[in-house]
Amino acid sequence: MDYKDTINLPKTSFKMKANLKEKEPQILQKWDDLNIAYYLRNKRMGGKKFVLHDGPPYANGDIHMGTALNKVLKDIVLKYKTLRGFDAPYIPGWDTHGLPIEHNVTTKLGDKASTLSKLEIRKLCEDYAMKYVDIQRESFKRLGVIGFWEKPYLTLNPEYEAKVLEILRSIVDAGNIYKGTKPIYWCTECQTALAEAEVEYHDHTSDSIYVKFPLVGKDNTYVIIWTTTPWTLPANVAIAVHPNFDYSKVEVGNEYWIMAKELVDKTMKEARIDDYKIIDTFKGSTLDGKKARHPFIERDSLLVLADYVTLEEGTGCVHTAPGHGMEDYMTGTKYNLQVISPVDSHGYFTEEAGKYKGLKIWEANKEIIKDLKENGFLVQSGKLTHSYPHCWRCKNPVIFRATPQWFIDLEKNNYREKVLEEIKKVNWIPKWGENRISSMVRERPDWVISRQRAWGIPIPAIKCEDCGDSILDTQILDHVIEIIKKEGSNAWFEKETKELLPNDYKCPKCGGSTFKKEEDILDVWIDSGSSFEAVANSREELKKFPVDLYLEGSDQHRGWFQSSIFLSVAKHGIAPYESVLTHGFIKDEEGKKMSKSLGNVVNPKDIINKYGADILRLWVASADYRMDIKISYNILEQQVETYRKLRNTIRFLLGNINDFNPAEDYVDYEEMLEIDQWAMMKLHSLIKNVTKAYDNYEFYKVHYLINNFCTIDMSSTYLDIIKDRIYVEGKKSKLRRSAQTVLYETAIALNKLISPILPFTAEEVYEHLNYSNKHETIFAELWPEYKENYLSEELEEKWNKIFALREDVLKALEEKRKEKLLGNSLDAKIIVQPIDDTLKQILSQYDNNSIADLFIVSQFEFGNVKDGFEGRYAKIKVTKAEGKKCERCWKVDPNTGKDPEFPGVCPRCGKVLKEENNY
Repeated sequence: MDYKDTINLPKTSFKMKANLKEKEPQILQKWDDLNIAYYLRNKRMGGKKFVLHDGPPYANGDIHMGTALNKVLKDIVLKYKTLRGFDAPYIPGWDTHGLPIEHNVTTKLGDKASTLSKLEIRKLCEDYAMKYVDIQRESFKRLGVIGFWEKPYLTLNPEYEAKVLEILRSIVDAGNIYKGTKPIYWCTECQTALAEAEVEYHDHTSDSIYVKFPLVGKDNTYVIIWTTTPWTLPANVAIAVHPNFDYSKVEVGNEYWIMAKELVDKTMKEARIDDYKIIDTFKGSTLDGKKARHPFIERDSLLVLADYVTLEEGTGCVHTAPGHGMEDYMTGTKYNLQVISPVDSHGYFTEEAGKYKGLKIWEANKEIIKDLKENGFLVQSGKLTHSYPHCWRCKNPVIFRATPQWFIDLEKNNYREKVLEEIKKVNWIPKWGENRISSMVRERPDWVISRQRAWGIPIPAIKCEDCGDSILDTQILDHVIEIIKKEGSNAWFEKETKELLPNDYKCPKCGGSTFKKEEDILDVWIDSGSSFEAVANSREELKKFPVDLYLEGSDQHRGWFQSSIFLSVAKHGIAPYESVLTHGFIKDEEGKKMSKSLGNVVNPKDIINKYGADILRLWVASADYRMDIKISYNILEQQVETYRKLRNTIRFLLGNINDFNPAEDYVDYEEMLEIDQWAMMKLHSLIKNVTKAYDNYEFYKVHYLINNFCTIDMSSTYLDIIKDRIYVEGKKSKLRRSAQTVLYETAIALNKLISPILPFTAEEVYEHLNYSNKHETIFAELWPEYKENYLSEELEEKWNKIFALREDVLKALEEKRKEKLLGNSLDAKIIVQPIDDTLKQILSQYDNNSIADLFIVSQFEFGNVKDGFEGRYAKIKVTKAEGKKCERCWKVDPNTGKDPEFPGVCPRCGKVLKEENNY
């Protein structure tokens, strides 16, 4: 007789093969048809607000692994918060102005760029930016990120631009904006000023020279300086020494050289001079006010005192050019030194540089060194590879160049101190973020906010043609804000100056009425840094300030986090965020930075096309993203295996509750078998721990906990043990329904727990779950709550001991399998002699058949074991079970075959068959 049809085999249309590549687009279409962002908003309207404010990526190319990581992390947070009942809408944004976009546009134009007007360049930049907004939007949606994609915020929108200028107005009104000529980072390739956040450091090889400056009034006496920027020597007006250092007069042949005493030997070694003698030592302060002669320009160089002089390198006598260095400039201000900067915007020397006029500064190094050598002022020259500032966009070395720029004064009105105080009130995750941003804020110079480019929001400043004064005041700003709100920032470039000013506007300084508009644009970090006001504090969907969370890469401590807090403190006196969470950078499998030249770039689109977005998202959740994150196809394959195990567990759950109706079949916790209560305890422990991990943004812990639950607690343990009960016991028996209740509860809860990380899979599972009051999407459901009364320590401790013994039993069975004495574990009988009396007392609470079921053997008994397997918790003897194998359940039983009605089955199966009326 064939009993196969009497077994309760799993039934589900949920496929083991995920086919995510094909399935995910179908779910995306479902979400589009549902208009899911609005659907969820309506479901959560009136609930507690949670706002994660999106830091805008640049609209200048398709997404890469870094932007994919960032968007997925944000989406995990917001999906979780939505499931927790929060009203957590996501408004994505894009940074659409700035040098990165303009650089790409002008590079593509080539020589033609110089023939176009600013308005023509701006139009091309806008088209370029909007093209990539559309491309990136589709890529982010494909990652499963839910948001108001058709209503994003764009920094080029007129309303947004007006909000930026409103913040600028607040800073102007406070008196914290000024125009000044001081050295700032300057990119000669992009021909614009750069802020500190727009500079990155790379290795660069520079000319390294030691130069003699003749000391005025002292024959054959020279001050020795060292520099790695020979091209700045035409701008030299001083030499700085430290007032407290010891300086020496060193006899070298018939000359006397002055340098720091501690650096004499090192300098002489560099100069390859063996014969020298220190003949005098004195404090640097004694040199204050003395003069040296410039080695190739007809002027003196004043000896000045400065605390920033160090003994780490050089000679302790620092070449000082206030037009080419911030510390030099500060010293120049103190000593009223001339600011000379004989370099134009392209990096060529001007007339002020004399014979070097027209030379590119880097090329001039060679000529300057040659002249110094010919004139007898060069001590030594060489090359030095060191960390040097480069432009973030074109990657070329930058220079310090004194030019007229608009600055935000960070000292006036205790501005910097107020920002530092607000930083202390923010929850920084990780904690080291606070120290990092604080030190950056503490040390940064005044903020240079003007840029000499076309694509951005204009600084509404004018120049009085009567007195030459540059004006930026609230009167002009109020007028221009209204124009830009209606017409956009192009209006500044389209209209005549008179149209941009209030009626009868007069110069505050001289009363003049003839003006010319300036055409500098704002630093792009002011654009994005104003988003708290233009979006979080303005959009109806959000309307929360400060927001709950900013989440970006750790590079934003010097970028968006910093610009946002400075501008928010200026506008509102407080930080714009309550918490700031940062992630690291993407590296390859060996921890190397990704680059095309190394051939180690992994593209998110390639991952999606090969595996599906859920695998990429699972990888995101698997790593402690607060540090740098490694990725490779090997690493992704590990996530594929993790996903397969998870999906397998879910399929088992779904397959075995296909005939379960919770309204009729649910078994209350108190009436469950104890092993089922244990499983419920593990489930609710999982809910508790996973919830805590999500709350702490520790998604790698979520990943670990769920994987461990599915593979260890479920597949290897509980699901293995209950298969017999699920498949073989009566369909409607309480024994079976008790286990099915656990599977049902687990399927629902587990699906919710994975849904923020694996939204496509969770949505697919949701379609296969059968319970009342279902929504259109899993994300309208509410998060599972753990029940404290299920978390029994006593129950856990008891079953931990039982399962520890089970490990011994499994090892004993495996040993017999290897000896070919055993095939299936159900062929076995085990005799167990626990080492611990407590364990025997625990097991004695159950009948031998129940214990045999736990160990998936046919027979179990206690006894003295002399020659068996010695485990950690018991001695175990494995023998062949006594009796015949049941054709239905495969257990071996001495009474199998004794029922004439069902001759091939054991008494248990015979009883079930009679009750089920199968025959």
